[in-house]
Amino acid sequence: MYLVTMLGNLLIILAVSSDSRLHTPMYLFLSILSLADIGFTSTTVPKVILDIKTHNGVISHMGCLIQLSFFILFGCLDSALLTMMAYDRFVAICYPLHYPVIMNSRLCSLLILVSFLISLLDSQLHCLMMSQLTFCINVEIPHFFCDIPQLLRLSCNGTSNNKLFLYFIGAIFGGIPVSGILFSYTRIVSSILRVPSPGGKYKAFSTCGSHLSVVCLFYGTGLGVYLSSAVSHSSRKDAVASVMYALVVPMLNPFIYSLRNGDVKRALQRLLNRTV
Repeated sequence: MYLVTMLGNLLIILAVSSDSRLHTPMYLFLSILSLADIGFTSTTVPKVILDIKTHNGVISHMGCLIQLSFFILFGCLDSALLTMMAYDRFVAICYPLHYPVIMNSRLCSLLILVSFLISLLDSQLHCLMMSQLTFCINVEIPHFFCDIPQLLRLSCNGTSNNKLFLYFIGAIFGGIPVSGILFSYTRIVSSILRVPSPGGKYKAFSTCGSHLSVVCLFYGTGLGVYLSSAVSHSSRKDAVASVMYALVVPMLNPFIYSLRNGDVKRALQRLLNRTV
């Protein structure tokens, strides 16, 4: 699954970079999203593979904080990029004549930079919060990576303030992107419903079908992971849910965009034909 994830996302990046027809804001965001998915998966899975191979599932306190920091960084970057892609579709469908002017290269670069800086801030806030916790010697984490809910349960000191802070920054860094996506798609649906012909409605909606599928998959599994960790105290169920979130979603994203998007599919075919 890890190799499929790496190969699929690398193919998306190569297809977008090698085909001049895909040098548009939407596909620029898609290539950065694929890069973030590679980083998101690579934060946890190689360590798991190494632990299975060596039968030595040990990680230092500093290593745990570093892993957690990069996991939050790439996860938040995924969320921010999906929001930027929703905004791109909103402008393309609601203001098609002004799209080239609004979504210029300067704005796209600024949006990517802001997404990265917000993700970096989020990851450092989480890392700072977790670094304040104290643990007993040789703590066993019932998970395949350093996940925040598991670390909070294993902490020796009180975690009520940490949980409140976690919910607060989660509401900000998670709630704002979701609100932006919902607002964009509310306006998109409203604009599509005003299109008189059924063919025009289908064409307009098909341009954002892949993105909507990825959004539902990303936020659906992410919400499921943290709801299950809040309701259930079964570490096995938490680990299974986290596999869906940390590995299955990044693996499926390239398939969704390549199978549901004709432009990407044709670019991949041209790339493979040139390789052969």
